[in-house]
Amino acid sequence: MKKSWGIFTALLLVLVVALAGCGSGDSEKSESSGGKEKEKFTVGMEAGYAPFNWTQKDDANGAVKIEGNAEYAGGYDVQIAKKIADSLDRELVIVKTEWDGLIPALISGKIDAVIAGMSPTEERKKTIDFSDIYYTSNLVMVVKKGGKYDNATSIQDFKGAKVTGQLNTSHYTVIDQIDGVQKQPASDNFSAMRVALESGKIDAYVSERPEGLSASAANDKFKMIEFKDGSGFKADKAEFSIAVGVKKGSELTEQVNKALAGISEEERQKIMETEIKNQPAAK
Repeated sequence: MKKSWGIFTALLLVLVVALAGCGSGDSEKSESSGGKEKEKFTVGMEAGYAPFNWTQKDDANGAVKIEGNAEYAGGYDVQIAKKIADSLDRELVIVKTEWDGLIPALISGKIDAVIAGMSPTEERKKTIDFSDIYYTSNLVMVVKKGGKYDNATSIQDFKGAKVTGQLNTSHYTVIDQIDGVQKQPASDNFSAMRVALESGKIDAYVSERPEGLSASAANDKFKMIEFKDGSGFKADKAEFSIAVGVKKGSELTEQVNKALAGISEEERQKIMETEIKNQPAAK
């Protein structure tokens, strides 16, 4: 009797374990299918061109974690990227990339899109495609408040001035329109230009209006100089318009355009005003 009962007990235990195993497997499969991860939308930017994009230490004001980095990216481009990612139903991933490395990263497939204050110039269109414009600005000069060029009203007032702009941008090439200017070597980023301006190494640098507003908000020693029609830089509208860069022939172009169409001009301007106030250096 003991032997029969022992065999029955052993068989019962095997059955219980087998059923438990089946239940466990079904549970894991259900959780896996129910918690399916979203496809990633990988965006490249400098995270160093306020108010379009910058780097900060936390997720304040809607900043997004930078991939492989303890820091976060904030700014206008980040907010636009978040709206596009939501429209695509994809997870936004920010990849901090040097300006010169953005297009190569896009072409190689390291990133899905460039959302970095980039203008859709004819030269760039030879290698990548662009979405519709998501912001339009104009070119300005940033100078020292109270300095020699504080009251400039024309770009020709900068004759003899030491002026620079960012490397591989129209900001740098338009400097040639100033007669007798002392064109300085191009700078890798705007942070370096701000330092050079404050130290007196340069007299001015060229930027777009939002960056000029950002610079003057971040440092009360700086002043943005705007020019009336006919007295400023001559440039194609594309030179100071901003669009999303994508791979040649990518289906993302249409999808991104659809997302951008859902953001009104009023909302875009409101986002820009907010981000100018949110930039860390302005606090």
